[in-house]
Amino acid sequence: MKQAIAASASIHLFNSMDGNKKWKHFSANSSANSHINNLDDGCLMHIFSFLSPIPDRYNTALVCSRWLFLACHPRLWLRVDRSVKDLSVPGVFPNVEAAVCAARPGDTILIGAGGTHLASNIQIKKPLCLIGGGDLPDDTTLACSRGSDSALEFLSTCKLANLTVKAELGCCLLHRSGRLIIDGCILQCESNPLDYLSYAIVTTASGPEAKAEVISSPVKGCCVSVSRTRIEGGAKAVMTSGTLALQRVRVIYSRTSIFFWFDIDHR
Repeated sequence: MKQAIAASASIHLFNSMDGNKKWKHFSANSSANSHINNLDDGCLMHIFSFLSPIPDRYNTALVCSRWLFLACHPRLWLRVDRSVKDLSVPGVFPNVEAAVCAARPGDTILIGAGGTHLASNIQIKKPLCLIGGGDLPDDTTLACSRGSDSALEFLSTCKLANLTVKAELGCCLLHRSGRLIIDGCILQCESNPLDYLSYAIVTTASGPEAKAEVISSPVKGCCVSVSRTRIEGGAKAVMTSGTLALQRVRVIYSRTSIFFWFDIDHR
């Protein structure tokens, strides 16, 4: 009861900066004039663009129907949904390859959780961020078909997060140029009599680039940064054929998994 009275009561502020006693009267409702929802859609969407896609921007969509519309707007990210039937819905695509083709440099692609998404030799030539839409990386799987060189091939600066990437032969990720960031993923080379031909990461990058596109930090040149990532199966976790080498390796053992942190950078 006291809180209700206090909330509805008027607020008086005393101001004596100019030497004269003045009282300013504010009602409790006056604060509504500065509410964030009074901003227009364009301004709110611009604010949302500074939030990390997962979990911050995702959580804003839970506030109200307006924020849901703005937080899921195709200007902020594209979505991959295997069950989509209406291809006219803006920003929603039935597969990863279609989303990558439609994306603009700097876009974020949210890949829907549940089931397996086919990803075979998909070339990414522009800076993008690919994020799994599930709570765990196991919830969103990209599978590379047998006979493909890789699931994803990177020719630009990109980030991968919260995803499982599987390959039976070949490699999960093929890095040719740019900076590749892998955070909180699972790279899995499936068991096969020829699994000595399988690698989680293959990089052929060599020589520093004159200019590198950047998503999250201003680091120039070709390199790969791996953090909080499980790597399973295959002959080796990393194979390099350029001038990059494995560096700064850290491993954490848990009861069920082994998590890796390492960089692949110039010697």
